[in-house]
Amino acid sequence: MPQAVKHLLPDSASPEWRDWRWQMRNQAASLAEIFEFLPDLAHRPAASGCDAHTEAQLARHFRTAVTPYYLSLVDPADPRCPILAQILPDPREIADPVYENPDPQAEETHMAAPGLIHRYPDRALWYLSHRCAVYCRFCFRKRKVSHEESAPARNDYESALAYIRAAPQLREVILSGGDPLSLSDERLAWILDELRAIPQLASIRIHTRMPVTLPMRITAALCGIFERAYPLTLVTHFNHAREISEESRGAVRRLRLAGVSVLNQHVLLAGINDSVEAHFDLITALLRAGVTPYLMHRCDETRGVSHFRAPIERGLEILAGLRGRLPGYAIPRYVVDLPGGGGKIPLEPDFRVAGPLPGKNGGRLFRFRNYAGRVYEVQD
Repeated sequence: MPQAVKHLLPDSASPEWRDWRWQMRNQAASLAEIFEFLPDLAHRPAASGCDAHTEAQLARHFRTAVTPYYLSLVDPADPRCPILAQILPDPREIADPVYENPDPQAEETHMAAPGLIHRYPDRALWYLSHRCAVYCRFCFRKRKVSHEESAPARNDYESALAYIRAAPQLREVILSGGDPLSLSDERLAWILDELRAIPQLASIRIHTRMPVTLPMRITAALCGIFERAYPLTLVTHFNHAREISEESRGAVRRLRLAGVSVLNQHVLLAGINDSVEAHFDLITALLRAGVTPYLMHRCDETRGVSHFRAPIERGLEILAGLRGRLPGYAIPRYVVDLPGGGGKIPLEPDFRVAGPLPGKNGGRLFRFRNYAGRVYEVQD
């Protein structure tokens, strides 16, 4: 934990610090509270650029909330700290010159039941909560996340379950939010029991950032619930190697020992992880923690987040730069979620130099460049 916050927070070994509910109750909910946790953060105006009026405007659309644990990962001496860059409100969120749509993936038009998005034929995404341990400023669901008053109620859950039971084409349900693990153990156990009783479902997937922002949430009791719901896949969201701490590694270990498959999806973010070296460090740290890299997302075209966008080509350059440095299974797929509800499409670097060209015996010849830049010919 950085020296700057030690005198304001309980010791990291104390039961209070280890209690995920205490962490949620003590979220920093404004710039002023973030700076109270981090009094050594130099040049407060430069840290965000928000005055009180701008912050109040931002809060009407998307609240600020950060757990003490996640704040403890901040390096106040680093002006480009990748943790801080993800959590500080920014005036550019109000007047976005590029992105205007609050729902670029047209999720609301694919709402089959309250909170249930059915866009792909074989799977549905189920919003369980609009609350998170940390509200990331690049969130593509700003239109509803952090607005707890609009969160699903028990009758909404019942309606979603009724739809799933009556849809024989569904093979997978993805639990998302907000963060589904912001719910109580009892509510999560009930939801998983209900889903496990639906015979056509082959897979249940949980999307959560809790191993990153609040690893204390991954308790022995929660892992027991997950073990009873086997098989489960949990997709978490580490964006930078600095987010992978001793606590988060412990959370992943508990999940793995409970039989949960743990994957990672991350967002390509300008100024945070948009380099080959940042990705090499992230993926190496993920492998050491027992997490399998899964997806790299282009930043979605949500109103208020265009300052986080990196060029589409940058993602392809990063993937190409990782070839030959990491195992093939550890290189994530690069995906773009098409605006208008078109779904995710994968993008891959093109290693083809030429072809098809006339080859031997009427065949075709292709030339490819490998990870080291050498060109090889392949007869087809």
